[in-house]
Amino acid sequence: MSSAALELVQQLIRRRSITPDDAGCQDVVAQRLKPLGFAVESVRCGEVSNLWARHGRAKPVLCFAGHTDVVPTGPLEQWLSNPFEPSLRAGKLYGRGAADMKSSIAAFVCAAEEFVAAHPQHQGSIALLLTSDEEGAAVDGTVRVVEKLKARGELLDYCIVGEPTSVDKLGDMIKNGRRGSLSGTLSVKGVQGHVAYPHLARNPVHLAAPALAELAATEWDHGNASFPPTTWQISNIHGGTGAANIIPGSMQVQFNFRYSTASTPEDLQRRVHAILDAHGLAYALDWLHAAAPFLTPEAELVGAVRGAVRAVTGIEPELSTTGGTSDGRFIIDICPQVLELGPVNASIHQLNEHVEVDALDALKSIYRQVLERLLLPA
Repeated sequence: MSSAALELVQQLIRRRSITPDDAGCQDVVAQRLKPLGFAVESVRCGEVSNLWARHGRAKPVLCFAGHTDVVPTGPLEQWLSNPFEPSLRAGKLYGRGAADMKSSIAAFVCAAEEFVAAHPQHQGSIALLLTSDEEGAAVDGTVRVVEKLKARGELLDYCIVGEPTSVDKLGDMIKNGRRGSLSGTLSVKGVQGHVAYPHLARNPVHLAAPALAELAATEWDHGNASFPPTTWQISNIHGGTGAANIIPGSMQVQFNFRYSTASTPEDLQRRVHAILDAHGLAYALDWLHAAAPFLTPEAELVGAVRGAVRAVTGIEPELSTTGGTSDGRFIIDICPQVLELGPVNASIHQLNEHVEVDALDALKSIYRQVLERLLLPA
């Protein structure tokens, strides 16, 4: 089976775009968009490549956003084929980035090609925002483009992020929001000493254990109709010198909140400090607020995407705010309606990442129908 979307995603997979290297993917996309009349702008920030492209100057502006960077492959010998040489087997396309998220990029470009050819005088504007810094630090990617657009008053009305949101079948889940992310690095101070003379030392692991247990058992909120309850998880813990006969002098713990709109980062920080203080710990705590929660209401964009999914697949999609963060957290600053829709996510970041070949044209058709529903007269 061959199609424009399949050919394009294969072309993108062949480019070894491990974050933050774009490896020329955005040039491939730009060369497809320029003949359509898109104004294409490259926004380079350090090692990161960003692309902003727009067709039309009127409102409403419907933007498709995504990333050309991919995560590392892991052990090459455990892949059934070269991860940067697309392989077709049993109706699936294999390769790094096949699902996350070069298939979405290919589907959108092909949808735009078809839509502009059929409706050259369409209402509003079509835009594309790509970065090579989504899988990495995410400090010189989408957020920089958003800052640039905001500074010149170029705002969006609707945005679809092509993250792989589907669970079992294409279109069965749409993300219309995401939880916030608040991380902490906790250092608990003790007194180093010999394990045979504990009365001459203070073991920070022992001192911190009751506080960590209380933090793990705390119910931070109950969530709400749109978000699950806030969660707190330890991600890394370290103490000691590596020797078996030394009580450590300090202990480090990294943790993360995925929080709902039922809590604020300020309240979560206050409650953590209160628990640590109540246990009498000598500690230092550094905070990093990586993302605020956002929620897109069930308005024009949700209605258009739901209708398009239903028309193409026959599925009634579920709205969800679960999962990790995405670049939607930056785009929401200049766009009131942001959601995510892409292929099945079961193999993302895994060995032998893949996507169903039939899903490529179906995804392209969904994106095209959204363009038609939002940028053509009713």
